[in-house]
Amino acid sequence: MRFGDLLNEAIFAVSANKVRSGLTILGIVIGIASVIAMISIGQGAKSEIVHSIQSLGSNVLTVMPGGARMGAVFMGRGTAQILKEDDVKILKTIEGVVDVVPIVQRTLQIVALNGNNTRTSIIGATPEIFSVREISIEKGSIFNEEQVRNISRVTVLGKNIADDLFGEENPVGKTVKISGINFKVIGVAAPKGGVMGMVADDLVFVPFTTMQKVLAKSEYLNLILIKGEKKELLPQIQQQATLLLAEKHRVDPQNPDFTIISQEDILSTLTQVTTIFTIFLGAVASISLIVGGIGIMNMMLTSVTERTREIGLRKAIGAKNREILAQILTESVLLTFLGGAIGIFLGWLISLGISKFAQISTQVSFSSIILAFSVCTAIGIFFGWWPAQKAAKLSPIEALRYE
Repeated sequence: MRFGDLLNEAIFAVSANKVRSGLTILGIVIGIASVIAMISIGQGAKSEIVHSIQSLGSNVLTVMPGGARMGAVFMGRGTAQILKEDDVKILKTIEGVVDVVPIVQRTLQIVALNGNNTRTSIIGATPEIFSVREISIEKGSIFNEEQVRNISRVTVLGKNIADDLFGEENPVGKTVKISGINFKVIGVAAPKGGVMGMVADDLVFVPFTTMQKVLAKSEYLNLILIKGEKKELLPQIQQQATLLLAEKHRVDPQNPDFTIISQEDILSTLTQVTTIFTIFLGAVASISLIVGGIGIMNMMLTSVTERTREIGLRKAIGAKNREILAQILTESVLLTFLGGAIGIFLGWLISLGISKFAQISTQVSFSSIILAFSVCTAIGIFFGWWPAQKAAKLSPIEALRYE
């Protein structure tokens, strides 16, 4: 029997009882829709993470106080009193290093004279932070080296902070109080977007010396950023930086009191987390597929029972066991394909709704659609095999006697 004939008969058999067929594929529809929606959330999260890491700037290494533990890249103790300005001078001697940026960070209250206020991260750094982090300026300008030397009380606001404090009003030239001390706003950073607090929108920037001597009143650094000339040089720069800092701190390079991480390290760790998260969500959603597959099997068993005389008649006039087997399997796969197609469309709609109303990034990929159809085929064959085998093994004589 040709495939076209098998398909036509399967369509006829499925459409003969539309209500039962519809109820049968409901589990498949829900399962596939859930899987598509969950995978789209995971892939969207991964895409957002990649975008956020890229927004941190290219060819950048980050030095944090505190040694890495348990193989993680985020275990540096950011408040440990380890890194100093002398470390910055040493790192600048490494070949292939373009810029080295010392950072002192504190969470402080910032208040506009109009009464609006917010609590956010205040970043004390040298002017190079704007080029290293690839932060552009929307209004005004950045602070310069002279203002760093003079311990000037000037600030550059992140876009969200400027909006919170001043709304539509231009903040440049206005005065704000940071921890009760007056600062003049000289610039507003252009919006960068992203997630996880790794962008400039919610930050406030002040000169490095001003943060050290006026706000933090500490000589210790929270971070040091190292910008390499080329991406290919980063492993070599990281190795040299580790040796130089370990020698200065008089610690074992294999067990240092600081951590140096690259963007690839961060991306790799976060990608592993999102991958596990996506697999977990997909596995939970797949339970519906198993339930749907059992429903398919029950319907096909019922269908075989109802069509016992038909199957016996076909066998009596020459139909082979493999043809009966193929017919029942085709019907089973057709049902799962229908459920899969509806489920994919529904899952796509759900992902759009999540993206629009919950403000969560989602991404339905072509590979997830192919995976969904492959799963549908596997479910159709797996759960349709027993009913198909049962039909194929029917004795034509016993089948014709069935009432």
